[in-house]
Amino acid sequence: MDIQSLAAWCDDYLQVARFDDYCPNGLQVEAGREVRVLVSGVTASMALIEAAIERGADALLVHHGYFWKGEAQPLTGLKGRRIRALMRHGISLLAYHLPLDAHPELGNNAGLGRALGLTGAPIAEGELVWGAALAEPLDAAALGRRLASVLGRTPLQLGGEREIRRLAWCTGAAQGYITRAAEAGYDAFISGEVSEQTHHQALELGVVYFGAGHHATERFGVRALGGQIAQKFGLEHHYVDLDNPV
Repeated sequence: MDIQSLAAWCDDYLQVARFDDYCPNGLQVEAGREVRVLVSGVTASMALIEAAIERGADALLVHHGYFWKGEAQPLTGLKGRRIRALMRHGISLLAYHLPLDAHPELGNNAGLGRALGLTGAPIAEGELVWGAALAEPLDAAALGRRLASVLGRTPLQLGGEREIRRLAWCTGAAQGYITRAAEAGYDAFISGEVSEQTHHQALELGVVYFGAGHHATERFGVRALGGQIAQKFGLEHHYVDLDNPV
């Protein structure tokens, strides 16, 4: 499949034009034209690039790519080495950030909800935060155990114990949305990372907060999108999960 055609399909499917993001979404590095083997993973690190090279990839699909707002533009140092490796091995790079968090079927928030056995949706139109009512109330410890089972890591729990009937979540570095979750009447909020002030916010807002891991909460979208692409266009697809404790 032609890389430009693949990028155009992904751009349309994920509706990238709707998002004002921190990075360019879509084709970030064009290193070849024909795509037969696609490798996907969360972050376009050198380790993931090397894994793509080992698998004979023509394209690499990630959630966290390059060219973030505010970063240095020269292709030197770490960034230069990564892009040089892609170009030398003819591996194009596709990256989708907020569009892959928000997608109602394949997105990270949708995937985390399904993994937890929840039928969730954005808490308001256009919002990245998702929410759901639990079929039966859970105490915070029980929810923490469920998260640990689903994600393979024990989450950091803040804010004490309380009965949880309504749960909100937003994957990745979305700890700042805890205030939005409290305003919308949710008892608990799950995200990937934690900040110093999150501890105080959880206590003062009366919301149980779970820092479940940026990488751990954002493995769903890129794997699902890679699988969808492979099925639709008959490509060979390999999802590579490189563990990250953050």
